[in-house]
Amino acid sequence: MRILGLETSCDETAAAVVERLADGRGRILANIVLSQLEEHRPYGGVVPEIAARSHLDHLDGLIAQAMAEADVGFDALDGIAATAGPGLIGGVMVGALTAKAIAWAKGLPFIAVNHLEGHALTARLVAETPEDAAFPYLLLLVSGGHCQLLAVEGVGRYRVYGTTVDDAVGEAFDKTAKLLGLGYPGGPAVERAAEGAREPERFPLSVPMQGRPDCDFSFSGLKTGVRQQLQRLGKPQPTDQDLADLAAAFQNAAAASLADRTRRAAVRFSEEVAPGRPLVVAGGVAANRTIRAVLAETAAAVGMRFLAPPLKLCTDNAAMIAWAGAERLALGLTDGLDFRPRPRWPLTELTAELSAKFSGERPA
Repeated sequence: MRILGLETSCDETAAAVVERLADGRGRILANIVLSQLEEHRPYGGVVPEIAARSHLDHLDGLIAQAMAEADVGFDALDGIAATAGPGLIGGVMVGALTAKAIAWAKGLPFIAVNHLEGHALTARLVAETPEDAAFPYLLLLVSGGHCQLLAVEGVGRYRVYGTTVDDAVGEAFDKTAKLLGLGYPGGPAVERAAEGAREPERFPLSVPMQGRPDCDFSFSGLKTGVRQQLQRLGKPQPTDQDLADLAAAFQNAAAASLADRTRRAAVRFSEEVAPGRPLVVAGGVAANRTIRAVLAETAAAVGMRFLAPPLKLCTDNAAMIAWAGAERLALGLTDGLDFRPRPRWPLTELTAELSAKFSGERPA
């Protein structure tokens, strides 16, 4: 099964061709991503109108490039998948409408993919064997706009254990980078600065939500703590070493919070779903090496295998959208050309939609 996937939910324009093999394994034939970082950098964040216009200008060319790299024609495809939400609605509409047009013109199924499900299923795309990332597994989804712990019981079957009550962890990285004057995008900038730390412990920052009995997250207080530490320095211009140590303190506190929340979710997951299953970490923040290392230690401590996609598949890309489309198509889950793109689309809605479609019966 070959699927063309399109991703336009934020500030990356992407097209990919992915195969789902007969044994359930995945293979990426092409994965093209065009970043808009330079277009948004002067504004210190993503400008929705600029993002949508850039998607419109470049998506057709990226599709042609992906098809050429995969060395396939449209007649060799089995379906067209596109991010249909959640995301910046202007960009989402560009990708979804383009995918619908191709599907209509070529007589192919259209699959509206939830961007979060794309992240949630990426580990299955890159697993060496289907058994390595077989359902169920515990998922920590961490990105600029999302921070959730979920039990993944199957395609379209998600149970939320915890979510953020304010900022997502990626958003906290961006805001901290802005406070420290480190530039945009904030996540990589904070990580680079933290590499130069000599005394990260000199700035005491509380670990958000540590010890709480639930599995929720909160990062706004950590951001406030960074601002307060800057003020206590009493310097008009902190030194590079000050900034490096403070960046490391923030990164370590964020990682400790993620580990604490994940550990609690792992206990619930083992009791309610199944023991000994993997911990999967996905989303842009999963590219942070410190956070990956801390979470790998957490997984080992609770008796779980640790799975995380390669760094290039943690951030937004179209291969994950094509793969989610392939997984859904394999279950007979397609969408009409009247599907409306959604700026908000919680994963739990997929579970409800799937239950309704199968009249309460879960697909194998």
